[in-house]
Amino acid sequence: MILEAFGSAVLGVLLAWAALHRLSHRLPTRPLVLSTGVAGALFGDFVTHSALGSGSALPGLLGAAVVSAASLSLLLRPAGRLRRRSAPA
Repeated sequence: MILEAFGSAVLGVLLAWAALHRLSHRLPTRPLVLSTGVAGALFGDFVTHSALGSGSALPGLLGAAVVSAASLSLLLRPAGRLRRRSAPA
C-alpha cells in the first residue's frame, strides 16, 4: 500500500507539472498547483482503494489520475478578461 500511495503521489506531481507546463498563464503559484495535484491523487487513490479493495494497483492509479486532474481543473482561471454587459433598461 505504501508503494501505491507513493505511485499516486508521483502521478499527481507529473499531472501538476504537465498542467503548469501547458497552462502556466492560467494557473496560480507553482507550490499551490503541485500540492493540489499530489493531494488530489492521494485522495483519489484512497477513495478508489476504499471502494474497490486491495485487488490491483491499476484502478487505484486510474482513480488518482481522475481526481487529481479534476482538482487541478478547479484552479484554472479564465483565459481572457471577463466582460459583463449591463442589462438593457
